[in-house]
Amino acid sequence: MKTLVVSMFALLGAVAVPVFAHHAFAAEFDVKKPVTVKGVVTKIDWMNPHAWFYVDVKTDDGVEQWLFETGAPVELVRRGWRKNDLKVGDEVTVLGLRAKDGTNTASARMVTLPSGKKVFSGAAADDDPGPPAQAPATHE
Repeated sequence: MKTLVVSMFALLGAVAVPVFAHHAFAAEFDVKKPVTVKGVVTKIDWMNPHAWFYVDVKTDDGVEQWLFETGAPVELVRRGWRKNDLKVGDEVTVLGLRAKDGTNTASARMVTLPSGKKVFSGAAADDDPGPPAQAPATHE
């Protein structure tokens, strides 16, 4: 019986930690700082609780690396993505909302794939996946 109780507490702890670790969208991203980024995918992390992909953007000063957070893989699939739709080396255009800390990190809202297909990210604050209301800053 004691082993059963200890096992139950261990299971509860394992489930509770990810819930508390999850962040609020508004704490990390700024809905008033939309960005449009066009570049080449360099890395993809298709995992829970959020998938991430990395894009290198050529600038006059060299190359900027951008990190984009999306929803969970299951949410991406519900919105029309497939795991193999986005590949390292693909040129994409991403509409997103920039991180509040000013880094080249954003919550991806819409991604235009090389085929021209537009997919929505399933990220928080993405209930209306249309383009941001104001003209976004462009990074190409």
